[in-house]
Formats: sequence, structure tokens, C-alpha cells
Amino acid sequence: MDEASIIWLSLKVALTASLFGLPVAISLAMLLARVNFYGKSLLNAVVHLPLLLPPVVTGFALLVAFGRKGFIGETLYDLTGFTFAFRWWGAALAAGLMSLPIVVQPMRVAFENIDHDIDEAALTLGASRWQKFWLITLPMAMPGVLAGVVLGFVKALGEFGATITFVSNIPGETQTLSLAIYSLLQTPNGDAAALRLVWVSVALSFAAVFAADYFSRRFRRTRAS
Repeated sequence: MDEASIIWLSLKVALTASLFGLPVAISLAMLLARVNFYGKSLLNAVVHLPLLLPPVVTGFALLVAFGRKGFIGETLYDLTGFTFAFRWWGAALAAGLMSLPIVVQPMRVAFENIDHDIDEAALTLGASRWQKFWLITLPMAMPGVLAGVVLGFVKALGEFGATITFVSNIPGETQTLSLAIYSLLQTPNGDAAALRLVWVSVALSFAAVFAADYFSRRFRRTRAS
């Protein structure tokens, strides 16, 4: 078992899940924090559903939807030849979906705590809504956005249940750290290698949290100066 390849694949999956999930998470957080509409409670429940359901259920739902014979996956494959099932980008999709509630929540709180009068003042001074968002709203919410991204990355790094159900446990393709640890624990004399990967997982998680804290403090100092 190539441990370096497992670590690289896990980082690739977690980073892809975080990168492609970020616009979705920010949009949902803004919508839930700052817009009142019919069905808001339902949307909030749907966003948090992956956190409440057993991960295997989420993985099975992804398989039904995005598998080669799924109602979305079959059409996607016929049109483009692209499939999520049993591929590393399918692992990224599963990890991104499972981490979405954890990403959205701190972002939503950050957007809710922004003084609306500041936004309104920007609009009265001639800023467009996009300018207001990029230059005022998003920078003011950045600590919460960073917190959400880091929490999502760590969650994606350790995702297991939905991933193994949707994309299986294929060495070199979908076998991330958590799946590799699971496999090693089922293998005779695999405890030592499993322990090494456990320590790698802990180190990566701590590094992500420390990095987010560092950049958050730098951002606050920059904004205060």
C-alpha cells in the first residue's frame, strides 16, 4: 500500500470538495442569512440533511442519482462520457455534500452579524450589489467563511460512510485516508500502517486549523489598520 499516494489522494479529494463547494456554501449561507422567502425553513432542513442522516443513506442517494444507471448519472454519461461513480471526483462529491452543513453554518452566522446599515450605505453611495458583496459583505464575513472552509476541509478529509457507499474502496482511485485505515484494520499486521495514517490525519487536521487561525488573525489586523 503506497501511503504517499493515499495521502495525496485524500488531499486532492478534500481540496476539490472544498473548492467546488465554496460558491455553493456562500450562496446558501447568504440566502439563509439575509433573504426572507417562503420555504426558507425547508431549505435549511435540506442543507442540514446530510448531517442528520446516516452517511450510508447519503451515499446510497448519490449512487441512485449519479451512478451509471442513476437518473442524473445515466444522462450525464450518455452525453459526456463522464461519471462520478467509483471515481475520485465522486469521492469529492460525496465529501463535499457531507461537509456542506458544517461549512454553511459559520458562514451564515457571519453574514447575519454584519450590520445591514453598512450595506445600505454602500448602495446609497452608488455601489452595485455585486460591488457591495465583493468589497464589503464578503470581507466582513471572511473570518466565518475561513472557519467554514477549514471545518469543511477537515470533514471532507475524514469522510467515510457516504464515500465507501458511493465510490467503493478502490486502491489508487477512491481509497482515501479513512478508507485505507479501515482496510488496514481488516488486514493481518496492518495495525502499524493504520496508526501511521491516523497520525497523518491528525497532523493534517491540526495544520488546517492552525492555518485558518493564522490567516484569520492576519485578516483582522489588516482590516483594523
